[in-house]
Amino acid sequence: MRTSKSTLCLPALAAALALMAPGSAYAHPGDGGVSDEGVIAPGSEEAKQHPGEGGHLPAKRENVRLVGQAPIAGAAEGRVADVAAFGNYAYLTVRDPEGCSGAGVAVMDIKDPGSPKQVGFIDATEGSFPGEGAQVLDIATESFTGQVLLFNNEICDDATGRGGASLWDVTDPATPTLLTAHAGDITLDGRRNPAVNDIHSVLGWTDGAKAYAALVDNAETADVDILDISDPRRPRLISESDLNDNGVLQTTDTPLGGNSFLHDVEVQEIDGVMTMVASYWDGGWTLLDVDDPKKPVYLDDYDYADKDPESGLTTNEGNAHQAEFSPDGTLIVGTDEDFSPFRITVSAAGVDYQAAQGSGTPQLDAETTLAGTPVFLGRACSADGALPPASDAQTVAVIERGACSFTQKAANVDAAGGYAGVVLFNSAADCTGIVTPSVEGALPFVSVSRATGFALFGDAPACPGAAAPFATGTAGTPLSANAVFDGWGYTRLMKTDGLQEIGTYAIPESQDPKYATGFGDLSVHEVAVDPTKNGLAYLSHYAGGLRVVEYGPAGITEVGAYIAKGGSNFWGVEHHTLPSGEELILASDRDTGLWIFDYTGGK
Repeated sequence: MRTSKSTLCLPALAAALALMAPGSAYAHPGDGGVSDEGVIAPGSEEAKQHPGEGGHLPAKRENVRLVGQAPIAGAAEGRVADVAAFGNYAYLTVRDPEGCSGAGVAVMDIKDPGSPKQVGFIDATEGSFPGEGAQVLDIATESFTGQVLLFNNEICDDATGRGGASLWDVTDPATPTLLTAHAGDITLDGRRNPAVNDIHSVLGWTDGAKAYAALVDNAETADVDILDISDPRRPRLISESDLNDNGVLQTTDTPLGGNSFLHDVEVQEIDGVMTMVASYWDGGWTLLDVDDPKKPVYLDDYDYADKDPESGLTTNEGNAHQAEFSPDGTLIVGTDEDFSPFRITVSAAGVDYQAAQGSGTPQLDAETTLAGTPVFLGRACSADGALPPASDAQTVAVIERGACSFTQKAANVDAAGGYAGVVLFNSAADCTGIVTPSVEGALPFVSVSRATGFALFGDAPACPGAAAPFATGTAGTPLSANAVFDGWGYTRLMKTDGLQEIGTYAIPESQDPKYATGFGDLSVHEVAVDPTKNGLAYLSHYAGGLRVVEYGPAGITEVGAYIAKGGSNFWGVEHHTLPSGEELILASDRDTGLWIFDYTGGK
């Protein structure tokens, strides 16, 4: 298989991925529609989402009409995640980006899409929060008939949080009823996990009189977990798979390496076979036959080309995030999520290593580097005691992941005084994975794999579980961390048969270094393929707004766009048809709530 490199992706273990809070993108409630003449000049004070720091792209509307918008109760920056819908109701997953409480699902009445309103809230378990993959599944089995809301649980408090998927009966959305909380894998490293493994996403499907759900297991490499939810009150784990057993990771002999873990799945019947497309990060998009979910069968996987088609750089990053089949099953639209437009490399003793950087810290860019002598400071947690000050301004603190938050580690290094920056290496559970830390701090904060961290001190870890053999205060080989612009994440189009790439699509600003900072996150996030029109799809692009694309054998082309005057920050996107027959595009803005659109192109 060809080489792949996941330079600036989400965490290799989704526990860190769950805490990922995309950076400086802000938005305000809608303006009731923006005309094409209402474009705001980039860089002007009016173009700022807030006075001072933090701008956004100009307002834009092309072939997209804003139908309605409703903020959630307690709207705040980064609080809203995904969107799902059934009938006359939409469901927004909600969390507390500043803490670990008040999470759940906001229930929105959209019968009148011009005046949507929140009518309820389903509480998640304290210590856990939902995120991606919320869904309402219409089930008709021997044990249950009605609509079931599925959402994931990621643990944000080890003392109280629990993972797995929660299932709620929303047949009557006015009175949701809990069916099962925290269904999932209860084994971790061969031992029972009373908290249940936390999961990043959940996807349900029906097959005849049976119903199933696939979970993205954050805690284990066997991360494709499938539940039988035919009786949603008693879900049963029926299979676990690690797709790396099929060699999906595009390996390389260079130190940059790659990460291969599950992020999202979609299931559709194609030629009589229930087929799953699993977005497997650097493993690419992988096809599985799940006709018998107890025994998934590997079919094929996508290979990233050696050269990135958008940036032109050698060594493709990977970052397979999410995908959907075309209605006829012949094509796949997949999103590569990349939150940093810079490729970070840590170099030491003439060797380059893959790296990422923290979200809320001074950023390395084409003009800013981090260099100095690495000194190991252990975990840098408050419970471990005060850290020694740096010996000089060219000293870089190297710390180990675990035991406390990234922000606490960053604050402790800063408080010690004199360090040029921080390099974090991964915990003993993972030698090759690299997290992209959600961290606030005053110093540059770079993340590398455990293997790289050890290499900086002339060692190689025995994995998993090996403790660092070097003592606190040990100095290593001088290093430098550098950044090269390589653009934000974008969208790919592939043939299902053979998984051959047809083309790519990126918003222009995402590949322009002028928009690397100051305009919010411009990566693509999710795709929703229109099930009623072969060749039309909708993309949530964070601060890049909502995008509509046409796709087919000739490639993929933008045909519509929407960015609010106050800026947008769209996470989730879904096509939805109301019982009245009206077709809508639903989008979740992370900072406000539900936005409802109509694609007017071709009308």
